[in-house]
Parts: sequence; C-alpha cells; structure tokens
Amino acid sequence: MWKLKIAEGGNPWLRTTNNYVGREVWEFDPNLGSPEDRAEIDKFRDYFSKHRLEQKHSADLIMRYQLSKENQGISILPQVKVQDNEDITEDSVATTLRRALSFYSTLQTHDGHWAGDYGGPMFLMPGMWHFFLSYSPVGAWRKSFNCNNVELQNSDGGWGLHIQSHSTMFGSVLSYVTLRLLGEGANDGEGAMEKGRKWILDHGSATAITSWGEMWLSVLGAFDWSGNNPLPPEIWLLPYILPIHPGRMWCHCRMVYLPMCYLYGKRFVGPITPTVLSLRKELFTVPYHEVDWDEARNECAKILNMLCCWVEDPNSEAFKLHLPRIDDYMWVAEDGMKIKGYNGSQSWDTSFAVQAIIATGLGEEYGSTLRKAHSFINNTQVEPLLGHLSRVKDDCPGNLDFWYRHISKGAWPFSTADHGCPISDCTAEGLKAALVLSKLPSEIVGDPLDAKSFYDAVNVLLSLQGLGMKNDTVGTRDVLQNSGGGFATYELSRSYPWLEIINPAETFGDIVIDYPYVECSSAAFKKLYPGHRKEEVERCIAKAAAFIEKIQEADGSCLLHLWHLIWGAWLASCRKELR
Repeated sequence: MWKLKIAEGGNPWLRTTNNYVGREVWEFDPNLGSPEDRAEIDKFRDYFSKHRLEQKHSADLIMRYQLSKENQGISILPQVKVQDNEDITEDSVATTLRRALSFYSTLQTHDGHWAGDYGGPMFLMPGMWHFFLSYSPVGAWRKSFNCNNVELQNSDGGWGLHIQSHSTMFGSVLSYVTLRLLGEGANDGEGAMEKGRKWILDHGSATAITSWGEMWLSVLGAFDWSGNNPLPPEIWLLPYILPIHPGRMWCHCRMVYLPMCYLYGKRFVGPITPTVLSLRKELFTVPYHEVDWDEARNECAKILNMLCCWVEDPNSEAFKLHLPRIDDYMWVAEDGMKIKGYNGSQSWDTSFAVQAIIATGLGEEYGSTLRKAHSFINNTQVEPLLGHLSRVKDDCPGNLDFWYRHISKGAWPFSTADHGCPISDCTAEGLKAALVLSKLPSEIVGDPLDAKSFYDAVNVLLSLQGLGMKNDTVGTRDVLQNSGGGFATYELSRSYPWLEIINPAETFGDIVIDYPYVECSSAAFKKLYPGHRKEEVERCIAKAAAFIEKIQEADGSCLLHLWHLIWGAWLASCRKELR
C-alpha cells in the first residue's frame, strides 16, 4: 500500500534549506494498511477505471483517505439542507462555512501545507523511463506506472499531450514506448498495445513526432539524431547582447534547451537492447534503415539535466545529488503513479487557502489550522541561508549574471523553498497571506514575519517590474524590458516576442521569452508599511493598473499569452488604493 510521507529526508545525497518543509514523497509498503484500508483503495481505483473516459483526472482519493485518518480529531458539522422555498439565513451560511473549513482542515499535512496532484502532462513520465532503461525499477513503481498509462489511453488507441487532450503523435509514441520499456509486450495489455501502435502508424508513424519526442527517441536509439533539427551548443557562446542568446529565454525554455543542446552536441545514444531494436520496427511504416531522416526533421528539465550528468559521469556527485529528488516528482492517486510537472504547488495552494479561511471571518475558530499554515508560509519564503528554516531566503549562490538568474531573496516559490525559484504571483500571494496572518493575534496563529521579510518580498516584486534595480542586481541589463507595467513570471522579459519564430518546441507557443502580466498585491502591502520604498510602490501600482486597462478585452477579461488570466477584481482594489 502506498503512503504519502511529508517533510522527510534520510538520504545522504539529499540537500535542504529548510528541513524538508513541504516535501512530498510516496513510499510503497507491502505490509501497510488493514484489509479494510486496502479494500477502500481498490474501490477508488475500480471506480476511476470504470469512469475514466468521462472523468480523466483523479480526485486524489488515496491522499484524502490517508490524511483524513491522520486528522480524525477534527469534527465535521452535519450538512445544512435548504429547501427551494426557504430563505437562506446567516446561520445556515455560517454552518456551511464551518463545515467546509472543518473538512478542509482534515486534508492539511502536519507541516502546514495542502498537498495534491500536480500532474496532467503525458510527456513527463516517458522521459524518466527512457533515462532509467538501464535500471530495474521496483515492482510497485512499474505496476503503478503501467496502470496510469493504460488508464489514460484514449478510446481511439492514442494518448494525448495531457490527460484531457485528444490523441497526438507526441503523447502516443512516448506513452507506447514507455509501456514497452516497462515490460509490456508488443501485443500485451488486452489489446491496448495493438490499438496504440495502430494509431501511431495510421497517423504517419514516429517520424511525425515533435522535437522533444525526437530527442528522447534519439537518446533511446529508436530515432536517428540526423532526424533532429539542429540544437547547436555553440549558441551559448554568443555574446549576451544578442537578443537570440539562450540566456534571454524564459527560464523553463532555457532549462529544457540547455541539456538538449548538450545531448545533441554529444549525439548520445543509450544501449541498443532487444526492446529498442523491436521498437525500430514497431514505430515506423518503412524499415528503419530506409527512413528519410532529412524529411523527418520537419514533419511536424529535471530529467534532462540528470541525464546530462549521467552521460558526463555516472559516478559523479552531480548525478548522485539528482537521484533522491526523483521521488519529489512522483505522485500516486487512484489512476496510478504519474510524474508532476513541478515538485508540487504547496506554497501556491497554501497561500490561497489561508486567504480564503481568513476571508470567512472565522479565522480565530480555526486557529490550529492557520497556525500550521502560518508556519509553512513563514518557512517557505526565500531568505538568507544561515542553516536554519528556509524561506526563498537568499539569492542563488554564485554570480547571478553568469547563471542568467534573477534575484530571489524574499520571494515565495510555487512549491517549496528547496525548489527556490522566485515567481511574481506566488510571491504576491505569499505576501498577502503573510500580511493577513500578521493582523491576527499571535497567540492564535503564531508570530508574524518581521518587517525585513516583508520588505524583501516587496523588493523582489518591484524588481520583477523593472523598478528600483540596483547596480549589483542581476537584471540591470534587462531593466527596460518590463516598461509596460506588467510582471513576468520568474524574471524580467529579456528579449522580444519575434523570437517565437525560432521556437523549436513544435508543441507549445509563447514559451521562448518570459511575457509580462500583472499582479497588484503591492497595494495590500502599502496599507501596513506605507514608508517602505513609497514612491516606487506607488509607481509600481500605477503602472500595473494602466497595464491591466490596456490589455483588457471588450468582454472585461484580460487573457494574455499562454495562461496569464488576470482577474478584474485586482484592478478595482488596485485603483481604490491609488485614490
């Protein structure tokens, strides 16, 4: 039986800045759980399997079941039912709120955050198993991964880019290959493998896969490197002043293409096993030696870095430091095991949870829940690394310009302080949560952050709009790029949107640079700390408000680029502060 373990370490190759606060790891124990527990878990899995084509996402029932058992001391009020002809009273609303908050408290982990699945993409898991081809994964992992891949196969036989997607060549080839690497035969899976292979061949074969898939298949030995469009590592030698320098890319794009350039430069190919030789026959409509690799070029981050370390030296310290963190990216639910797109969304979810609980006006009644959440938020901000608890407490070590990094001291990450990357909206929401908690009695929710920590957070937010950058701060060379008033995600926008014409992903759009969007949380800070960088904060809010008005659509929405949906309510609160 699988068990979710929170904030635990134990591996000599693990490193942490905050005693593993927020870390989520699933471990399999064959002796864990009573017969009743195992029957309940089987019931969750059976239900998902029967309804997988109508509801493709899991409900995290295994995690909920475990946490609710661990938090049995929390009582949940009886349900309030209001008839259609009845008036909704204040008491019934208050009871419903208390019932919801009590239930939500049962799902809180002991270190104060709310855990959950951050999966969805179907192309993450194949990369890991392609890398681990020469290893022998434990039986529990193998079984859970196979279960997840088969459960998420579409009715037409293919697999999508993500769990809700129609079938794509990228998702189908990588998922099919993963099942083969995990031991499924070409005709196993009660017809699943034949259906998957038929979809691939009917839609043009693996030569139609996009660039990320070409790279993984080339590393595996099931696709020739000459079928890849060039990813020359020499591009990193260009002067940074050029707008096409990779250091100007969005950090996610940059961290994908840096290891891809390395692997392309090495033309690395793993061991050619009987399974790989068989895949060369299964994935193409012509014999492998007859594939036109020149034509195939244009028919259509964690793991990659770890693979590069292994290619360079399988016994290196760098590689060994990667290995124990693999567990942080695994997640188990009733649909099997999958890989998360991040090591979680702990900080993001907890910040919103705190704000929601306090907004009900019932915060003091749920003091124990808020106290644990307050501790987590305080220990997840990035602050100076002094060997104690972690917020993103300091900038990355070394020369930030050399590593193309932005300042991070005072920021909140998306997940945990050990991840550490500063994000504008996560910092803003963490700051808001810490501010509203600071207004509650400390004997109920614990001691607030000191003013210096709040100042550090505001400094990061201002820097992500390009305001008040110091001469010794990374990003001075990019300071004018966010002059429109918006905030980019991780860093300042470092180049121009026209760079998308050389976007080599062939799968995603608007990923080459970090585009600006807006977050107005500095307005809340202004109330409590009116003296800190007053003119810059006011200028920041004014520019952000103007930015929202500029990008607002006729229907009132503000949809910008890939996923940056800006809530109109932020504009109202921001403008109110300006008045």
